[in-house]
Amino acid sequence: MPPRIVYLATADARGHLMRAQLIAHSLRAAGASVQVLTTSDEGARFLAGFGIEAPVLSRHYAVQFDREQNMLRRETDRNVAHYVFRPGRMLRDILRLRAWFRDADLVVNDSFHPALLFMGWMPGWRRKVVHVYGASLRHALETNFSGRMPAWMAGIFGRIVAWQIDRSRARIAHDFAYGAPQDDGRGGHQLATPVAVMGADTEAHDDLAPQAAVYLNPHFQEAALADGLERGLADARVPAHLVGEGYAQRAGWHAQDEHWIEMAARSAFIVSAPGMAALSIAAVYRKPILLLLTDQPEQAINAQRAAHLGLHHRIVVWQGRTGDFARAVATAASELLALADSGNAHQAAQEGREAAIARLQHWTVLLHDLAAEKPTR
Repeated sequence: MPPRIVYLATADARGHLMRAQLIAHSLRAAGASVQVLTTSDEGARFLAGFGIEAPVLSRHYAVQFDREQNMLRRETDRNVAHYVFRPGRMLRDILRLRAWFRDADLVVNDSFHPALLFMGWMPGWRRKVVHVYGASLRHALETNFSGRMPAWMAGIFGRIVAWQIDRSRARIAHDFAYGAPQDDGRGGHQLATPVAVMGADTEAHDDLAPQAAVYLNPHFQEAALADGLERGLADARVPAHLVGEGYAQRAGWHAQDEHWIEMAARSAFIVSAPGMAALSIAAVYRKPILLLLTDQPEQAINAQRAAHLGLHHRIVVWQGRTGDFARAVATAASELLALADSGNAHQAAQEGREAAIARLQHWTVLLHDLAAEKPTR
């Protein structure tokens, strides 16, 4: 019987969903049975665009953001508290998940859904749970209350969360800068963040490639921010391919593009918030990246690490002033164009494709092996 895997991908950001569809397709090709679940109707529609049917587990749990992708901490705390303590929410989801657990060899939690955090430290269930998370996301979660409550209380919260995570069958921390896979021998693994694999024919549409490949996740909805971005790129004379669900009704934008990776790999530079997926694409396909930074703790950590690791990038911070933002975008775009290396673009694309295949294969082998092995505890 093929290994049976349930993969829960939270829909707070599309990086979790993109990772889920990449891994699900790869695992199925390797002979595993994979059922993907998600946490919103929008997330289910996103996955359907990649040929993945994903039932919605719960519509009650979500990290809260405003229209400018600033994380709303109090609203998020309130939402999580209501989810955890109201009987018709997390308890209901745990009861539903019991049926999925019964038939599964492995249950993947991407990333930190509370129901699976709870089940991941409970006897009987924890031997099947694998937590998948960006290294920066785990740090942001464990330090969520730092500076917002007394240090000793924040410390207790962080230790409880860490204990819950570490009790599970296995943990997979991923990062855009990780190299070869690492295994600590106690269920902890480190893998490079998987990215989409571009097509083998990298030169077929090079004449149509934009200079900037833009992707903004659905939390970006503020019209003034889009105005400033468009104006800045136009002032720098940079044609752009614009993708963002939050701007689906805006002229020139696409809600979704299943082949955005092709545009990104052939572009002069990428424009995105500093999520782990975007930084991984920039690293794998060796593209400069313009990072749009808002108040999002995990992404702020990522942006700092991009600088330390020498990734060619510029950071532009949205502070609500369209004119200032447009000027900053124009300056950053011009500087990134100067950094773009068009001399070996074909070779870089081919090497990036090979690196993307290798990253995805590491995930496939590890999860397939975990599902096929009998847990020892």
